[in-house]
Order: sequence, then C-alpha cells, then structure tokens
Amino acid sequence: MKTRLLVLGTVLLSLLAAPLCAAAPAFDQWADEFSDQWVKQNPQFATRAQYFTGAEQDALDRQLTLGGAFGQTFGVKAAQERAALARQGLAALAAFPEASLTPAQRTSAAVIKWTLQDAVAGAEFADHRFVFEQFGGLHLGLVNFLTTTHPIRNPRDVENYLARLALVAPRIDEGIAEAKTAAAAGILPPRFVLQRVIEQLDGFTAVKPADNVLVSSLDKRLVALGTAVSAESHAKSVATAEQEVRERILPAYTRVRALLAEQLAHATDDAGVWRLPQGAAYYANNLASLTTTRLTPAEIHAIGLREVAHLETEMAAILQQLGYKDGTIQARIEKLNATLNPPAEPDPRVAVIAKVNAIVQDAARRSADVFDLRPKAPVTVMREPAFSEKSAAAHYSPPAPDGTKPGIYWLPLPDFSPRTSWLGINLKSTAYHEAIPGHHFQIAYQQESTELPRYRKLGVFGFNSAYTEGWALYAELLAAENGWYDGDLPGKLGYLNLQLFRARRLVADTGLHNLKWTRQQVIDYGFTSAETERYIVWPGQACSYMIGQLRILELREKAKAALGPKFSIKEFHNLVLRGGSMPLDVLAAEVDHWIAAGGR
Repeated sequence: MKTRLLVLGTVLLSLLAAPLCAAAPAFDQWADEFSDQWVKQNPQFATRAQYFTGAEQDALDRQLTLGGAFGQTFGVKAAQERAALARQGLAALAAFPEASLTPAQRTSAAVIKWTLQDAVAGAEFADHRFVFEQFGGLHLGLVNFLTTTHPIRNPRDVENYLARLALVAPRIDEGIAEAKTAAAAGILPPRFVLQRVIEQLDGFTAVKPADNVLVSSLDKRLVALGTAVSAESHAKSVATAEQEVRERILPAYTRVRALLAEQLAHATDDAGVWRLPQGAAYYANNLASLTTTRLTPAEIHAIGLREVAHLETEMAAILQQLGYKDGTIQARIEKLNATLNPPAEPDPRVAVIAKVNAIVQDAARRSADVFDLRPKAPVTVMREPAFSEKSAAAHYSPPAPDGTKPGIYWLPLPDFSPRTSWLGINLKSTAYHEAIPGHHFQIAYQQESTELPRYRKLGVFGFNSAYTEGWALYAELLAAENGWYDGDLPGKLGYLNLQLFRARRLVADTGLHNLKWTRQQVIDYGFTSAETERYIVWPGQACSYMIGQLRILELREKAKAALGPKFSIKEFHNLVLRGGSMPLDVLAAEVDHWIAAGGR
C-alpha cells in the first residue's frame, strides 16, 4: 500500500510540475519572438544592430522613423504604438509564473518587464520631448544616422541608402506636425534653444547640395568600396542623392526653420520643464526612466550637494600640494592644465594619440588584478573625424560583432585649449571611463557573451545610461582605489575633477527642472552654455552617471558586509558584467541572489 501511494504521489508531482517545466522553453520562444516585434518598430536600431538577416533585415534597412541622434523616437503616434505593444508584452509575461523560470530567465523577464512598463509610463509624456532641439533633435538624428550608421558595404546598401534618403523629407514634415501639436498644448522649447536650432538649420541649408553631408559622405563611402561599385553607378547614385537633397530635403529643413521662427515670438527664456503642463510629473518620469531608481528630485539634489562638498574638499588639498593655493578650484585647475597640455606647434596630435593608447594598454595590464571577465576584442584610440570633431566629445564605439573592427576610443583634437574636457589632468580618467575598464569592458563583453540571449546581448531591453554610464564612472573610481594614479597627483586630481563634474550635474539638473533655476544660474555654477543647454533639452539624463555609480558602489559594499571573507571583487565584477546592461533595481536583485548563494 505504501509503495502504491509513493508511486501515485510521484506521478501526481510529475503531472503538476509538467506545465512549469514546459514554461521555460516557452518563455525563451516568446521572448525571442516578442523581441523581433519590438525591434521592427525601430528600423534604425535594427540597422545599427543588424538584428535580422536576409530579406527581413533588408526591408528594415529601407525604412526610416522619427528617430533622434541618440536612438530616441519622437511624437505621440510612435509612443502610443510602442506603449500598445508594451501592454501586449506585459500581458504575455504575466502568463509565465516566476517559479516556472530558470534564474537566467527570471532576470530576462525582469529586464523586459521594466522596459515595457517604462514605455507605457513614458507614452503619457511623448509630446513633452522637443522634436527639434540642438542636442539630439530629429533634424540631427536623421542626418547622423544616414551618414554614420547606415552601412555602405555593397551596391544593395547604396540602393537602401537612397530609399531612406527619399524618406527624410516626409519624416521631417511629420516632425513639424508633431511639433505644432505640442505647441498647441503649451509645449514649446525655450527661446535660446529655438535660436540654436535655427543656427544649425541655417548652416545645413547654406551648403550647396553637392557639398551637403548627405551627398558628400555617400561619395566618400562609395570611393572606399572601390571596384564593388562601377564608376557609372557611383556617379548616378551621387547625382540621385544630390537631387533629393536639392528638391526635397532642403525645402523640408527650410519649413522647419519657418516653424521655429514663428514659435520664437511665443517662447520665453524659462529653462526648466517645470513650466510645461504636467512638468513636475514629466520630470519625475524622466528621472525614474533614466536613473532606473525611485529617487525624487529633492533626494538627488541633496546627494549632489553632499558629493560636491566632499570632492571639493579633497581637490583643494591636492591643489595645495601642487602649489595652487589661490582662486576657485576651476580657476586653479585651468592654470595647472595650461602647464600640462601640449603646445600647438609642432602638431602634437600623433603624440597625444600614442600617449592615450599607452594609458589604455597599461590599464589592460592592471585590470587583471580585479577582473576575470574581459572582452576578447581589442580597443584602440583614434582621432575623431575632422568633419565632426569641433562639436564632438571623447566617446567610445563598440567592436564589430564579426571581429572586423576593434572597439574604438575616439578623441576629438581640433585644438588644445586648456578647457578641452578630456585633456590635461583628465587624460587618464577619461581613458579609464571610455575604454578600459569602462565602456569597452562592459559593452564589448556584453556583445561577446555566449550566455545572454540575443536580445540582451544587443540591448533591445534594459539598455540604459544608469547602468552603462554608472559602470564607466565606477571604472574611474576603481582605478583610484587600486593605485592607478599613484605617483601622479595631477592624474588623481583629474579623477576627482570628473567625479565632481558628474556630482555637480545632479545639482544643476534638479536645479533647472525642479527648483526653477535659470540657464544663467547653471552657467554661473560652472557649466558651459552648451553643456547647460544639453541638460535643458534632455531632463534627467545628466543624473544617470553619478546615481548609477553610487548604486553600483552601494551594492558592492552591501555584498562585502554580507559575505565578509567570502567576498571577491573579481566575482562581484563577474556578476555585474555577465548580465549586461539592466535597470539598477534588477541588478540589485541579482546581487541579493548572489549574496544568498554565498558569493558564488
């Protein structure tokens, strides 16, 4: 009798468990299929990631949506379509009980869920994002995407480029319609933002069509293809592009200018989003989205003031040691930088690139002490192309997934002004942020992962600056903790200076959008006008760096306290890097699981 009961119990347990076991592969299939749907709503992303293959990818490579310079989309229609698909995804996710999923799947589900909830919440404020602004507006995003991201590898890519070029004017006109609708709802950019965009539009339309970047860049890229494209086809393609620019694109940009000129009469110089309808709710939503935390504007402002105070105290002591005793911290740093930056003659650019490359390679050697997981792809240092370096900041681009291109740390070298942000005392710390162990270790390793599903490798869900920029800022701190600035007081000062820059951003961003600071108040606080206007048109984003770093550091210290001698810095870094970019709340849950498992 006991045997029969035991057998019966085993059978019942197996029957009850069957649906749960089946849920695991079902989740993977659903997640892959839903990711495909999500990506198809953003053809620019599909092209950037080369997410699909064959005819499916080719069809997307001929489409163009209302995309900005930083991957965002504009307009109520696109946001509502995104939110509708997100709601479908959330409903489908609810059919997968957490207990039925593997640990890796639970993390994937949490990452997807957060992203979809964020899309639904953000759709309410879709008209609050200025369509035409000087930092990442539609008029910039379409041009930047076509000239730098759309691939030109073969004749078909050229055909697709021309197909997309024919969509620029219609997308611009859609953007104009969205901007008019927003204005009717009381959502206008500040006067000085409108003026900056008008200056950009004037510069764009003043160039002859043959010299327009949409034409000239195509010409250069066709030259690079060599014999893959015949001379006749080359000439015909450039002529088609020139005609499109002359007859449709330039008139469309002129229509944007007319709209903005008309809006100038109704605009004010109030800078923060507090002035907009539902401005406080919009800013709170942006902070939640961009920092992936629940911190309020007041809490972030207080964190910024706290960090600024202790960083300035530490910097003042180092400046005293270096003999710079008088003036503000910024004034003394400028004096120090003047002694460190190379003279303009003879041209020092080759030597600067070589010096930064040496810093990066030294960082690669040192990183073995604190990292197990490191990307296979190399990273190199290159000069920013001349046509963009006057307005560019130092930045990183990931390696090609097929190994044909390394990770690249791009340095703009138009001049050697002491104010150049990454030169002088900031040289080392910026290299650690952009290359090793910062963006290169995180982004390249995520891309190479053999453990993550494709949609997480390529950042379809959960890709956010709180994690990516927080990690890169944490990388600067890690270098300081491990003695990478030993014997180099200016280098350590540069590390603290860049930490201070990000801490002051917390104060300025919340000051603008919550405390009703003026543009001039932020400039007086120590930021350039261009940097200030970036915060004005992208509310909340500037907070993601320091908040991300502090959260990663907080999680590390929590793990140290809980695990004691079992804590391993290498294992902690393995944990943070292995999962790829994710919302910080999801990362916190990962750390809690890791602690519960004894740091294994």
